[in-house]
Amino acid sequence: MQPRVTATLKALIAVMIALLLASQIFAIPEIAQMTADRNPDVAQLKIPGIIAAILFLVLVQVTLVCVWRLLSLVRADQIFSPKAFRYVDVILAMLICAGVLIAASYVVIMLARAVSPTVQLLAALGVVVSFSLGLLVIVLRGLLTKALQLEQDMSEVV
Repeated sequence: MQPRVTATLKALIAVMIALLLASQIFAIPEIAQMTADRNPDVAQLKIPGIIAAILFLVLVQVTLVCVWRLLSLVRADQIFSPKAFRYVDVILAMLICAGVLIAASYVVIMLARAVSPTVQLLAALGVVVSFSLGLLVIVLRGLLTKALQLEQDMSEVV
């Protein structure tokens, strides 16, 4: 991968992390307050909603940091090393945690009887997307394992 591409991706990841942090500090509490003000019947979900939303964004940020580290390994021509598996495994764990968090949040909202068809659709979509991405990462991890094995075999031959 070209150095410009990895540098550009790292810059974009840094911007995404900064925007997610700003969202955690400013947007999420404000949106939760506005929702509680407009819907007093679900105001008791304000704090749990803030916690879940911030936790979700932390999962995204950890994933972005792992992608950053993988890009560093690519740039250093070390992507086919055991170090890469650590970051891939963390990404997989973050995706699974995101799916579980979305499902748990949906259950809490459902028990509070604050479920609209739109929320149901978005919750289902979130769970399906997170677990689908998790399965994709498992496949990519298998490819990385195979590539590492092939590289080791080639180094023994040469």
